[in-house]
Amino acid sequence: MKEKNIIKIKRYDSPRGVLMLGSFSDKLCLCDWQVEKHRDHVDRRLKRILKAEFEEGTSEVINMAEKQLDEFFAGERKTFDVPLMFVGTDFQKTVWNFLLTIPFGKTISYGEMAKEIGLPKAVRAVANANGANSISILAPCHRIIGSDRSLTGYGGGLKAKQLLLELEGVL
Repeated sequence: MKEKNIIKIKRYDSPRGVLMLGSFSDKLCLCDWQVEKHRDHVDRRLKRILKAEFEEGTSEVINMAEKQLDEFFAGERKTFDVPLMFVGTDFQKTVWNFLLTIPFGKTISYGEMAKEIGLPKAVRAVANANGANSISILAPCHRIIGSDRSLTGYGGGLKAKQLLLELEGVL
């Protein structure tokens, strides 16, 4: 019988709430809010696609993510260089990779994002893919806002989104 792959997971207590960090094959595949309403869905997707099980522990990449998140929350870091592994469909990966191009302290709407990736009519699909992002903060889905500039859905809750955008000087 083939052994299951392992996703190392560890809780990270951020000043904005608890995040679950996960690493697989020397890359960060999970940085998601523990209270996130889609947590089970995200966890099942990671386990299914990577053919893996969760195991509490740490890794070099988790330690790197913790250090960089500490610096970010202390206002000392604006970009991350943790190796990431996006786990999802090709479309989702396109959306998530686009998130990496949105600079610290900037926001765009779902509609603007859909246009930027060349699918101006796919606003809902972009919003859904954004909501399925399993690497919060490092792939900054909190920087996507409503077309009327309002704060819209966020896995960590709107309060966490507001606090992250305040930290970045947007609000």
